Amino acid sequence: MSKPVRDRFDDVPRTSGRVGAHRAENPGSNGWMVLLWAVVAALVLLVVGIFASLMIMGRITLFPAPQESVTPMPEETGIVDTSYSVMILNATPEDGLDEQMRDDLVNAGFAADLVFAVDGSSDDFPETTVYYVEDADEQAAIGLAGLIGGAAVEQSDAYAGMNDTGQKQLAVAIGLDRTAAGSAEQTPEE
Repeated sequence: MSKPVRDRFDDVPRTSGRVGAHRAENPGSNGWMVLLWAVVAALVLLVVGIFASLMIMGRITLFPAPQESVTPMPEETGIVDTSYSVMILNATPEDGLDEQMRDDLVNAGFAADLVFAVDGSSDDFPETTVYYVEDADEQAAIGLAGLIGGAAVEQSDAYAGMNDTGQKQLAVAIGLDRTAAGSAEQTPEE
């Protein structure tokens, strides 16, 4: 038998223990790496899924609209000015409400000769309202509305012609909200 001819592959050192086309990785050496990547991928998918679910349900907003800062306006309390004359109109079917309110205002410091109580021309006025004529009277009207236990305040000259005292005047129209039937309708039943 003849000796084979030497070629370039004969000079390759034989330290690797592998010869030829066996270039595949050693099985089992990457098992831990595959497991690590699988755990990382599962965690990423879990976090993305939870985040997407919360966005769909509306519990998280990615880009919330900027909220306008609203400064609360202080509630006007008005001033109680006892120098005004007050005309009280009972615009309800219940008798005596105008006299009760007159007594309350006199006890609060209004002059008895400047507080007038009369029956109104209607008996179905819905909400107790304090009317004033001039812009300068608004604070006194708000103060009077607070004094009588809360009422609407409105600027109107409807009652300006009824003022024969020469004083600044406020008018209070007692509404159905001050009657026993009106109070029962406003309180929620449990």
